[in-house]
Amino acid sequence: MSNIHKAFENGKAFIPFITCGDPDLETTAKIVRVMANCGASLIELGIPFSDPTAEGPTIQCANLRALTGGVTTDKIFDLVRDLRRDVSVPMVFMTYANVVFSYGADKFISTCKEIGIDGLILPDLPFEEKEEFQPLCDQYGVDLISLIAPTSENRIAMIASQAQGFIYVVSSLGVTGVRSEITTDVASIVKIIRENTQIPCAVGFGISTPEQARKMASLSDGAIVGSAIIKIIEKSGADAAENVGQYVKSMVDAVKTA
Repeated sequence: MSNIHKAFENGKAFIPFITCGDPDLETTAKIVRVMANCGASLIELGIPFSDPTAEGPTIQCANLRALTGGVTTDKIFDLVRDLRRDVSVPMVFMTYANVVFSYGADKFISTCKEIGIDGLILPDLPFEEKEEFQPLCDQYGVDLISLIAPTSENRIAMIASQAQGFIYVVSSLGVTGVRSEITTDVASIVKIIRENTQIPCAVGFGISTPEQARKMASLSDGAIVGSAIIKIIEKSGADAAENVGQYVKSMVDAVKTA
């Protein structure tokens, strides 16, 4: 049984995302610990990449700040080793297939297992090409997490039936970023998922307010937020941990009432 199921054991999950190394790794470590203490169910750690195609300007800038600051995949692995001494919530990496390829897929995924990373999200990896990583993920017990988008349509059932860990439901077309409202028919996507798997699903892309998080969690098993948190970090810099903690707590409270 995947460790990720723990995130969904106590009701609806709130899943925050941050880019590792923005503004620096020390601040990232503080923020992760605060998010865990404030009730985050699972934490997505972004490994920065120079061409993050799924990201809007907010997370693109975070990637750039981290890379400019000298962040490497090895430094992020060391960060997770340190975090795992006292952070027990499930953690997954979100990055791009090229990052895994250039590091060496076997070495990357085996290191994930060794340091306590529970899953891997690769937004640029088409479902049809997941066999490039799936056998290694299975070998090392790291869940390869599937994304289902509004454009998945007649593939939703197939993707859901083969899913691991949890399913990331993409709530809007286009790139990540804060949206004033989410117009996708998330309920109908979730209905097809539920008919084909018992794996939980959480909704991300565009969620920024407690009201949006509550609504999306009421339709699914949880809400995922990235850009809104990155904006707090961008504004607060090295002092971001406290502000992020307050925000995460408000979102955790919102999804629990969904």
